[in-house]
Amino acid sequence: MIPVEPNFAAPANAASYDAWFRAKVEKAMTSIEPGIPHDNVMAMVQETIEQHRPR
Repeated sequence: MIPVEPNFAAPANAASYDAWFRAKVEKAMTSIEPGIPHDNVMAMVQETIEQHRPR
């Protein structure tokens, strides 16, 4: 199998990704929007799994 390197393997891409990721985390941490209850998230995940399950 051929190893696959992430798109941000180059230093410039890594720095860009790091900045993007840090901005997303900062936005999430300072958000005043209510969170989604765990049970709701798990129901959404289960629905996605069921949609992609081979039939």
